Amino acid sequence: MGVEVERKFLVSGQSWRAGVTSSTRIVQGYLAQTPTTTVRVRVRGERAYLTIKGASVGITRSEFEYEIPVDDALAMLEELALEPAIDKVRHLVPVGQHIWEVDVFSGANAPLVMAEIELTAADESFVRPPWAGDEVSDDPRYFNVNLAREPYSTWVG
Repeated sequence: MGVEVERKFLVSGQSWRAGVTSSTRIVQGYLAQTPTTTVRVRVRGERAYLTIKGASVGITRSEFEYEIPVDDALAMLEELALEPAIDKVRHLVPVGQHIWEVDVFSGANAPLVMAEIELTAADESFVRPPWAGDEVSDDPRYFNVNLAREPYSTWVG
């Protein structure tokens, strides 16, 4: 069983851009959500994935991910996924011993910029860069599945 340990932060400023090592467009949609399970389809660059995630317990949850044909993923996004799809560019930024993922959202979730760091344990230490602003790991509004249901532009003030 896969386990995801992830912390999320709002991004402040543009200084993170100087450290970007790669960037990839991601389009993802949600096929199902219950209180205990979320099913997502994602096209990331030239590859596609089906992901099943369990309920969050703090910053940890089970995660299973499988590569699928891109054509299948595109059909699922068009025919089955909740709209609007999440559309973002993910930038990888090394900081300390970790790679931070900085997501710049477009469409209904613009101008949201959020950084995520995946850890091996909930209590793992990490270097927090100055551009990592308020932590939103426990704020369900910032879960991607909820951004698909209620985009950032509809509730930010």
